Amino acid sequence: MAKYKNTSNYRNTPMQKEFLDLYVPPLNISFENTKTITLEQKYHTRPDLLAHDLYGDSDLWWVFVLYNRNKILNPIYDFKSGLTIRVPINSSVIGV
Repeated sequence: MAKYKNTSNYRNTPMQKEFLDLYVPPLNISFENTKTITLEQKYHTRPDLLAHDLYGDSDLWWVFVLYNRNKILNPIYDFKSGLTIRVPINSSVIGV
């Protein structure tokens, strides 16, 4: 069994035999630098398109799931037009 420092995020990750189980990161999200938006029809099932339009990088689609865990369980099918979500302001996305 591997031992990790007290400051390591892996310290609380369960072990399955000699391997780490799925990593569940600690989620200490600040909602100070966020805004609320309502999804338009063009973003229906397209979090990647919204990420591109807001942040210039479609790979940041996961940020919406992170900030809206209570509303978005499936990142594609729960991303529906008319849904109101919180999104981080562009400058606060770095380092999420």
